[in-house]
Amino acid sequence: MDQLHEPKSEALRALYWRDEILQLMFWIKGEGLGERVDPELLDRFLGVQTTVGIRYLDRLVDEGLLDRDPDGRYGLTEQGHQHGARVFAHEFADLTQPGHGECGPDCWCHMSVAEAEACLDGRSGTGERGAGG
Repeated sequence: MDQLHEPKSEALRALYWRDEILQLMFWIKGEGLGERVDPELLDRFLGVQTTVGIRYLDRLVDEGLLDRDPDGRYGLTEQGHQHGARVFAHEFADLTQPGHGECGPDCWCHMSVAEAEACLDGRSGTGERGAGG
């Protein structure tokens, strides 16, 4: 799938950056890299100029998705955390679900080589058994 690029209209750009920023902040928090970010981080991770990033960060503060401390660093509110989690989960759903014809995580083929071979044979139609997962 092609990478989405920043939309041309201001309304869609605001939605685009809201999702990108909240997803990034959710990821940073989840990885234990910090609870708060500064605008320069957006430039490093997302490629948005600091002055533009501040405008979107402040907009997210106004929407109740972020808060800003006196040092100019931003953190997720509970609502922002929930939104970031949804965007993150949606973005990576394709990577965490089995593809067409692939087994799920509870398939026996993950337990032994013999089961993996039988499962593969079943998926390709060459074996005696049907699909394993």
